Amino acid sequence: MPAQVPPPAYAQPVLRILDAKTGETVPAVSARRALTRVEVHASGYDLTALRVLLTTDLLLRALELGGTPVLPLLTADRHQAELHAAATSLGIRPFEDGRDLAAGLGEAQVVHVTAAGGTVDRAGVTVAVAPADGPDAGVLGTLDDPAALRLALLDAPRGTAVHLGAGALDAAGRRLGRLRQSVAAWARSPSRPVPEKVRGRLRDAWEDDLDVPGVLAVLRWMEDQPEIPAGARFETCAYADRLLALDLTRDLGRAA
Repeated sequence: MPAQVPPPAYAQPVLRILDAKTGETVPAVSARRALTRVEVHASGYDLTALRVLLTTDLLLRALELGGTPVLPLLTADRHQAELHAAATSLGIRPFEDGRDLAAGLGEAQVVHVTAAGGTVDRAGVTVAVAPADGPDAGVLGTLDDPAALRLALLDAPRGTAVHLGAGALDAAGRRLGRLRQSVAAWARSPSRPVPEKVRGRLRDAWEDDLDVPGVLAVLRWMEDQPEIPAGARFETCAYADRLLALDLTRDLGRAA
């Protein structure tokens, strides 16, 4: 009988997040493939609220990539319509209304996502998100590409406050445009699988307390590795975009 080969480490349910209630890093799910309820708590409509929504979306995507079914809920005292619309613009998965589905769902784990300093008097893990400031949240409706705001808010550790100064969104848009152009160029080469060392580095980053800046750093590092074929670079970006949701393949087929 051939020897049993264990699955690679990145295939294991090892996503860990910092629980703001205890100050300890804990598994995001108690059991793989068991329903996990992820509830976002928004207290207003500003950049901090948008950052809380984005963090929740990352958590949902990371859990689904690990094979865990999720139920996303939104609990907000006001601005529900604006928050739902903003979520759609930012490429965030749709939320159910938490007030209507708050209990009795048969979930194995509950994770709450809230702004830092907020309190959630319910059982489960609490993920705290540092504040963000800069333009009014209404700026989202003026952007040709809302993914620029998504990138700008994702490009810092979750526990670090973000200030989007003048020109920050334009800079994020240019950076996103350059990466999309690179992805489109790489797509013209024969496809190659994502190198295992690159896949492992990506998973190590996002399974370490949703370290999205670390994921973005892996993509930048990959660009400087001449031994990685262009086709593999394309597949790597497409794979990472399942978490990032920056529409990195948008420019495929466009004229150079």
